[in-house]
Parts: sequence; C-alpha cells; structure tokens
Amino acid sequence: MALLNLDLVYFSHFLPSRFRSMRQPRLSTAPRLRPQAVAVVAAMEAPRNKPSVCTADELHRVPVADSGWSLALWRYIPPPKAERRNHPLLLLSGIGTNAIGFDLTPESSFARFLSNQGFDTWILELRGAGLSTIIGESRVETNGVPPPEAPSAIIPGAPTESFVPSVKEKRMLVESHNSQRQSVSMVSQTYTHLFQKLSTFPNEGVFEARQSQVRDLSGRCINIIGEGQWMIAPPLFDLQGFIAQLDDFQKQLDLILKYNWDFDHYLKEDVPAAMEYIRTLCKPKDGKLLAIGHSMGGILLYAMLSQYGFEGKDSGLASVVTLASSLDYRSSKSLFKLLLPLADPVQALNVSFIPLGALLAAAHPLMFRPPYVFSWLAALFSAQKVHPELLEKLVLNNFGTIPSNLLLQLATAFEEGGLRDRNGTFFYKHHLRKSNVPVLAIAGDRDILCPPEAVYETVKVIPGNLVTYKVFGEPDGPHYGHYDVVGGPSAPEQIYPCLSKFLVRHDTA
Repeated sequence: MALLNLDLVYFSHFLPSRFRSMRQPRLSTAPRLRPQAVAVVAAMEAPRNKPSVCTADELHRVPVADSGWSLALWRYIPPPKAERRNHPLLLLSGIGTNAIGFDLTPESSFARFLSNQGFDTWILELRGAGLSTIIGESRVETNGVPPPEAPSAIIPGAPTESFVPSVKEKRMLVESHNSQRQSVSMVSQTYTHLFQKLSTFPNEGVFEARQSQVRDLSGRCINIIGEGQWMIAPPLFDLQGFIAQLDDFQKQLDLILKYNWDFDHYLKEDVPAAMEYIRTLCKPKDGKLLAIGHSMGGILLYAMLSQYGFEGKDSGLASVVTLASSLDYRSSKSLFKLLLPLADPVQALNVSFIPLGALLAAAHPLMFRPPYVFSWLAALFSAQKVHPELLEKLVLNNFGTIPSNLLLQLATAFEEGGLRDRNGTFFYKHHLRKSNVPVLAIAGDRDILCPPEAVYETVKVIPGNLVTYKVFGEPDGPHYGHYDVVGGPSAPEQIYPCLSKFLVRHDTA
C-alpha cells in the first residue's frame, strides 16, 4: 500500500525563519505488527531533563520506524522490597489522552499501585499524545545559486511610464526588482515541485479526502505563486502579503500532514515498537509482556489479539486486562455516538482534527463553577464523588487533539460487524475467538460511554476458558463511570486488587 511520503525542500536563503521549522511526519509504507529490533542506546531522558509533568521514575523515548515519531514511555520501577515479577507491564490509555490519567494523584495512582506490587510498569503515550514528539526533520538547504530569471512581461493596464528616475534610482530599482524576482521565482519553483508531488499521491481509502484537501491547497498556492512570479514592477507586487499567504498555506498543510494517523497506525506501528523496546530492555524469559488497556487502549489490545490470532502468531502477551473497552458498541446506548462524527463521514474528513483538549479546557469553568452549564460533562468521566480539583486536573491535563482519520475508523465500532481496519475488510471482533491469551474484562455499572452491555458484546466471542468478565458497582454504591475504573476514589480498594490478582496468576515464566 503506497502512502504519502514527502521529501520537503527548505529554502532558508529566501524565506523567513518561520518557514525553516516545518515538521516532516511520514507514514509507514510497510505496516507490520512486529517491528525490527529497537536500539535502546541513549533512549532514556536524563533525570535533570525529565519534564516536571512526568511523575514517573524514568522517561524513555522510542522511535517508530519510518514515521517521524518518537513515543514517550513513562516507567515506574518497583521498590526494592516488592516481589519480583516475571513480566513487565504495559499500560495503554484512551483516545486523545496521555499518561496523566494513570497517575493523577499519589493516593490513587493506578501505575504506582501496580509498581508497588512488583510489576515493572510502563505507560505508553501514543503518537500525538503527551510527551511524544515528531523527530527526524529533513532539511535540504539550497546551494545559494538563484534559478534562471523568468522572462519579463507587461501587465495589461499598467502605465508604461509613471516617473523618470535618476541613474541611482534606476540602479536601486533594478537591484530591488531582480532580488525580488529571484526570491519569488525560487519559492515558486520549489513550491510548485512540492505540490505537484503532493497532488499525485495515491487514493487510499480514508486518505481520499486528504488528497482532495492537499490538491485544493496546492492549486491555490500555485495560483498565488503564478500571480507573483511575473510581476516586474515592485510597487505593484506586495511581497510581504505574498509571503503571508504562503505562511497561511504552510500552516494548513502542516496540520493536514501532522494529524494524519488512524487506529491502525497505533496498532501496527506504535504499540509493537513500544513492546519491542520494553522486551529488549527488560528481557523477560519468555519474551512476553502483561498489558492493561483503558477505553481505546483496551480496544487496541483486543485488536492485537484478533490480528495475531488470525495470522496464527504469538502476540507476545502473557495476559490482558481491558477496562471499559469494546470492539462493538451497537447493542449499547453509548454516548460515544454523540462524540464521533458518524452522520457524515465525508464532512468529518474535511476537518483534519478535533481539538478535544482545547474544547474541554474552554468548557471546564462552567463544569465546576456557577452557573454549572456544563456540569453534565463531569458524568462522562465519573459516577463517584471525585474531588473537584482532581477532576479539574484530569479535564485540563489529560486530553489532547484527535485526528479525524482516527475518529472515522473508530466510528466503525457502531456499524455491523464492529470495528474494522482502515480498508474496511478486516473485522477485529470476528477473529478474537482465535486468540489464546487470558483476558480480564472490567466494566463500570454507570459507564455511559462504554456501558456493560457494550463490554459484554466483545467478551462473549472470546473462548469461555480464557475470559473473566466483571462489572463493578453496587446498587447502593459506589458506582463506576468511565474513568472511575482507573482513578475513581473506590478503585484502589476494589478494582486494583482484582486486576493485580489476575496479573499475578498469569505471570508464570
């Protein structure tokens, strides 16, 4: 499958500094579930360089081959007195979230609890989340030799002689004119070449609308360049306005190319790269990991078990815990239906991304303060009496930007057959029965995003001897919402011991 692969050309001699920082993400041209060996040399942040937001013991960075992304891995090292476990533990969070949700406060830290139980615990921040960053900028500098000058032209309607300049003024005018024309010609040729390449990248399912967007932008920019390239009278050409239009174009193009991933990129590139890194560093005897996924994190684990089961391969997982996750939401009244752009997928693709974090940050004052217009949003996260300051910390710090491609693919979980791959041909739920990995599936009784019936819709296709299904919540309370199964006030006493016991049972070497 051919995907967009750009060789961006930079021209520092002719453009301001803002044009010299364009990032260059690349999509993998050969997706695979098991990546090549990952080098671990110099991959851990020096303690003095670890950002203060990272509350883990260590911060590691994992490059994803051919993607331009460096993923962040938060590591929690078990205390010396804790019982040593055989397998490292990988934690995966939900859509558009970072590692903070697993370590919101020391009193109810999901990650720290498991680390104290002896598990070498790692939280993966997928591409675009938290401290994961774009790397590998490619900068091809020009050699300073200006291209051949374009032929002169007379602009219709322009006066042929508006003033009679002196010899000095003529020399200054010619020099200014030549410099300006060379700059514009250089930009023109470079950008035209770039956007001609962009306009020809292949039509690949969910990338079809991206192709249309880039072609529209390309045509508009080339028109801008065309109008400016043949201007010979400097007073008639606003170079600063021209540069501003190119700057605006670059920002739009940068957003389209930056937020270009979907669920399958997580599944086939990010998670395998992180697993290989952890496996290489921790060296478990059987080469396997334990894994826990919340919301979309659990969906990723289900999809991985399905994919490997279909291929008849070892998943590299000793056991899996899913929290509020499902591959098929049709039987439920999940409010995710209101959050995903299901009504018009074409319209969804016309928007490159959804700034979920920014939207929640804008709404949060009215969630926690009078007149409480958006107080109902708190029910999306918790059914318990979470301290307002902690809930506010979660809302303001745990969410980021979501690409529309990712939302569109996840929306197939509400369609016949459940979640599909980006090509729409592989149904992850259909092949989950072929997995041989033990699964603990946990649901919250008051979860309005992934209700128990949605969780069970996936659980029921897993062989009965391999799956354990538990719904947490009592008639008289406490009740569990979507986030409560991870960081609710009652989770440390009720949920954490349950999943720790399950992991220990399946931690045999």
